Amino acid sequence: MAVQATLNPFEIAQRQLDEAAKILGLDRGMHELLRWPMREFHVRIPVRMDDGSVRVFEGFRVQYNWARGPCKGGIRFHPEETFDTVRALAAWMTWKTAVVDLPLGGGKGGVVCNPKELSERELERLSRGYIRAIAHYIGPDIDVPAPDVYTNPQIMAWMLDEYETIMGRSAPGVITGKPLAVGGSAGRGDATARGGMYCIREACQVLGITPKGATCAIQGYGNAGQFAHILGEELLGLKVVAVSDSKGGIYNPNGLSAKEVIAHKEKTGSVVGFPGAKSITNAELLELPVDILIPAALENQITAANAGRIKAKIVAELANGPTTPEADEILFKNKVYVIPDFLCNAGGVTVSYFEQVQNAMMYYWPAEEVHEKLDRKMTAAFHAVHKMAQEHKVHNRLGAYLVAVQRVAEAVRLRGWA
Repeated sequence: MAVQATLNPFEIAQRQLDEAAKILGLDRGMHELLRWPMREFHVRIPVRMDDGSVRVFEGFRVQYNWARGPCKGGIRFHPEETFDTVRALAAWMTWKTAVVDLPLGGGKGGVVCNPKELSERELERLSRGYIRAIAHYIGPDIDVPAPDVYTNPQIMAWMLDEYETIMGRSAPGVITGKPLAVGGSAGRGDATARGGMYCIREACQVLGITPKGATCAIQGYGNAGQFAHILGEELLGLKVVAVSDSKGGIYNPNGLSAKEVIAHKEKTGSVVGFPGAKSITNAELLELPVDILIPAALENQITAANAGRIKAKIVAELANGPTTPEADEILFKNKVYVIPDFLCNAGGVTVSYFEQVQNAMMYYWPAEEVHEKLDRKMTAAFHAVHKMAQEHKVHNRLGAYLVAVQRVAEAVRLRGWA
């Protein structure tokens, strides 16, 4: 049980903050305020199922800190969702919006459910029921949800409609990640992976690595992983030699075509069995001798148990919380350059912020403009973190925390909260 406790994501988030707070010399009141969510909701959502029965689902919304602006964060539909996971992700969203210097705070939501077992009508009723439960505590100026694990633009459209029905007015800025037809932003679909590619490009530059032809392995082949494969080839010329999903992985030292692997997954439901590739496990993929490793799956994948065997020069975390604090120390000692999650995957929230801005203006930008603005934001954030880490001689995650916590603490101080 003791080992499991160390992997509680919220405890990890608090430990990471504690380390930054010590270096920054935060006073006790400020530190305590930043360690905990400012507001939490625990709701029950009754849903009439297609067979006429009523099933009650458990849901959460955590508004961690709004010192810099309205809370922002996704909604996850997952059968193993936990309150502490949502709390941790809300904390990380607070630091994520701060590290890329957005005028937003951090939030997160979740519902304990398996959307794969629900019909489309049941999924719609659940989505609307969740919004009914929290409608009076969210809004464009309060808290703005978005898609996350197992939620998508269609679910966001249902949630937007439910909110507007309750409030009796148009409010497109209450939800981001929406379809384009109801106020979504061009460039949102691949934003998380695209922002990660901009970070990898800058990391290669500071490390003296030529991206074109550099080998890459991607753990996790959902939205972020697939777009990382596509954009890695397209923007940087990376040679992706291994990818994996929940069923297993594939490896070909000569490279894997994104177009062909995605077509195979769409046809069979998994990357496993791709012609001409060797089968490997998710664990084996992490330890391949590649230039760039992209964890794009779940949390706690790189731990004290396997960190010493990571051979990549760059670990670019598109997943949330894939590396434990103990592993961070080992990777840093072994000179593995980690681009931490709340910097590397901040492209998604950055374009979600752009969507909020466009909703407020009622004027929408072409994809090229979104990409250009995203590139500027991610590049500036990368170099702020790199510089802070170099100055303090700490690993990049701590460098990112120092940048983000300093910014949030300053807003808290100016407001007179602590």
